[in-house]
Formats: sequence, C-alpha cells, structure tokens
Amino acid sequence: MTADTADLTDDETGRIREQRGWYFYDFACSVYSTSVVTVFLGPYLTSVAKAAADADGFVHPLGIPVRAGSVFAYAVSVSIVVAVLLMPLAGAVADRTGRKKPLLAVAAYVGAGATAGMFFLGGDRYALGVVLLIVANASLSVSMALYNAYLPQIATPEERDAVSSRGWAFGYTSGAFVLVLNLILYTGHESFGVSESTAVRICLASAGVWWGAFTLVPLSRLRDRRVVKDGGRPGEGSVGTGWRQLMATLRDMRRHPLTLSFLLAYLIYNDGVQTVISQASIYGSEELGLDQTTLITAVLLVQILAVAGALGMGRLARTHGAKRTILASLGVWTVILAAGYFLPAKAPVWFFALAAAIGMVLGGSQALSRSLFSHLVPRGKEAEYFAAYEMSDRGLSWLGPLVFGLAYQVTGSYRDAILSLVVFFVIGFVLLARVPVRKAVAEAGNPVPHRI
Repeated sequence: MTADTADLTDDETGRIREQRGWYFYDFACSVYSTSVVTVFLGPYLTSVAKAAADADGFVHPLGIPVRAGSVFAYAVSVSIVVAVLLMPLAGAVADRTGRKKPLLAVAAYVGAGATAGMFFLGGDRYALGVVLLIVANASLSVSMALYNAYLPQIATPEERDAVSSRGWAFGYTSGAFVLVLNLILYTGHESFGVSESTAVRICLASAGVWWGAFTLVPLSRLRDRRVVKDGGRPGEGSVGTGWRQLMATLRDMRRHPLTLSFLLAYLIYNDGVQTVISQASIYGSEELGLDQTTLITAVLLVQILAVAGALGMGRLARTHGAKRTILASLGVWTVILAAGYFLPAKAPVWFFALAAAIGMVLGGSQALSRSLFSHLVPRGKEAEYFAAYEMSDRGLSWLGPLVFGLAYQVTGSYRDAILSLVVFFVIGFVLLARVPVRKAVAEAGNPVPHRI
C-alpha cells in the first residue's frame, strides 16, 4: 500500500494557489458538458441520425437496428463502458506513481481534440458523431477522476465543502458565459453569414478549443506529490503494475463497506441527475416541440442559478450537514421529474420554471457529493477511489441513458422515458439515508469534521 505523502502541511499561500488553479479545470471542461452534452449534440446528432435512417426511422450500426432517436442515449452509455475500462487503470497508475498531472493533461487534450473534431459532423455522418462523443466522454471521465483526486490533497477536511462548491461554481460560470456566446451566434447565424448547421458545428468545436486553452491554468498550478511504497522505494508506473494495483484497490474497497455503501448510493442517484442533464434537450425538442433558442436559454438559466445553488447549498451544509442537504436535494429532483412528465408541449414558460428548479439543486447536490466522498477515501488511494466515483459523474453514467433509451425504444414516448428516471432518485435516497457518514469517515482513517 502506498504511503500518503500528499499532506496538508504546505503553507496556506501555496495551498490557496493550488486551489485556485484547481477551480480552473472545472472552468475549462464544464463548457463541454454544457454546450455539447446538454444543449447542442443531442438534438444535432439525432437530426443527423434521422437523415441516415431508413423508412422506418432506424439506423443500423454494425447491422443492429437502432431507432434514430435513441442513438445519442446509447452513445453516452457506450462511452461509459470505455471509461469504466480506462478510469480505474489511470487512477491506479496515478496513485502508484504520484504523477496525476501528466495523465490529466493527456486525457484533457484527447477529449478537447475530439470535441473540436465535431466541427466535421454533418450530413448523414452520425457514426462519426458517435465515435467523437465516445472518445470525448471517456476522456472527460478519466480527466475528472484525476482532477477530483486532488481535492483531499489541496484542502483541509473543514475546507472541502467550500472548495468543492467553488469549483462547481467556476464551471457553471464558464458554461453560462459560453452559452451566451453560443446563443448570439446561433440566433444571429444569418447575420454572421453561416448556416444554422454550421453555427451548431462552430458551437460544438469551440467547446473543445475552450477546454484545451483553460486546461493550461491547472496544469501550471497543480503539483504532483511523490509517492513512496512501503519500504521506501518509489512506486512503479508500468501498465502491468497499474492493473495489479487496481486489483488491490478492489480488494481494499471491501475493507471499507461504509465507503462502498455511499458510493453505491451516489452511483444510483447521480445516474438520474446526469441523465436528466444529458437528455433534457432531446426531451424539450422532440417531445415538447421547443426550438433551439428556447433550449439554449433554458440551459443558460440553469447555469446561472446553479452557481447560486452550489454556493447556497454549501452554506446549508455548514449548518445542516452535507448528507442532510443532499437528501433534501434528491427529494426536489423527484418532484422535478414528476412535474416534467406533465409539462405541456410548446409552453416555454413552464420549461423555464423547471429549468430554474433544476439549477437551484444541480450544482449543490454534485458539489456536496464530491466533498462528502473525499472524507471517505483512505489516504493514498485518492485517484483510484475517485476513478470509481467518476464512473457516474458528469452526465456519463451508462445505466441512466440506457434506461432512457430503452424506454423510448419500447414506448416511442419521451415522457415515459423521463418518468422512468424517478427510480434512480428514490433508490439513491434510501441508500444514502442508511449510510452512517460519521462512522464511515472514522473507519476510513480520516479526521471527522464537526458537522457532516
């Protein structure tokens, strides 16, 4: 087992400098999650798939009949299968060698490059879109696992709720800013001399450019910590060693059943959260008949309110504890889905009201889940445990989109598909309520905060 050399004995100025650099990776990559996954790619890839569909509305990747309207959801699910294979390996190698930053750089720039390549998506080339989506999503998953693993290394236990919340707030701020630029380009595409399709492709590609450019900030400020194996020898970094360390990590997880209980609850309820985010634009465009401008405006509203929501729920956690605050947010998510099922078509006002409700709980539920999990990770296992955590983060869950896609495939109704996600919040609520988090923190060998 590795020894934890990532202590918090650094001077406060150095720690704050790293925290500020850390925030900027959320600032860099959240534009992809917002502009690409949440707004543009779902409806656009669906339209490209429909252009390639047969008379019955099906495309046939690898000879398999798939309803065109389910292509995006299935692609998101496949991307998680790829991510599941890559994230634990990256986490094991990072913890074994202490070199998270080079791995973060590779994952970030592969994802940014795939996103920039979406400029060439058009016509009936839905397969190109699927491949680029899978590469970008899997790369984001790997990079976020490594990025999240820095949290316990750059923030004291009492700081983590606030630091995690600020990171999410940075991400939502950048998402909102770029969405404003997207809205200007999309609505005024004729005055810019480009077609609507070209405007969408520019918005997709610009997210990749933004992601790559602002990744330079955390790469310049975050630092790697030297990891020493038992016996004082530096950890090895070979791929074979990484897989052996991964298997050791899986065995080690069984020694921390309460940490696993929280992780299971998180994987389930966050599946629901992220599927709502990734499929909301398709629901709005295909089921409710809303135009792209309305969808962009709604997501912009979510981004703006999510900043306030992340910071506000961070303050609530100080008085009520992170667990109770998360549980309350899951209750709100359940009400949101039920209301979404009954939304009338072609009624933007009601869609905006639902977007406002999502914004108020979205950032906080994600930020507090990340900070709470950081208390449950045994020292020296940050990247490996956060690799498992990341399997269900950032809208890349495989089960939620699969359930959504299957529900639509079977019923042909996006209303039934959106309602099917309620089960994720109900089960997640029950499982999280049963986790004794103070005991879990102590059993992980970490100091227990005054309120958690």
